[in-house]
Amino acid sequence: MARVRYFAAAEEAAGREEEARSEATLGELRAALTNDYPELGRILPRCAVLVGGSRAGDEVSLSGDVLVDVLPPFAGG
Repeated sequence: MARVRYFAAAEEAAGREEEARSEATLGELRAALTNDYPELGRILPRCAVLVGGSRAGDEVSLSGDVLVDVLPPFAGG
């Protein structure tokens, strides 16, 4: 089961800091998050989504105890 952590605006949109999810692939997870949290769905395309600390494509498997981080765009210097 994947552990999904939300940061900054993604946390606000999801209404939680983290949760466990059972989707099999990153693509399925993205679709489910968009459905479950419409506000998050609006910003998700602009977010960096890291699987195990690296950017990954939608085909990546989320088997085992994988960590997924949802990071919205950050501004700063």
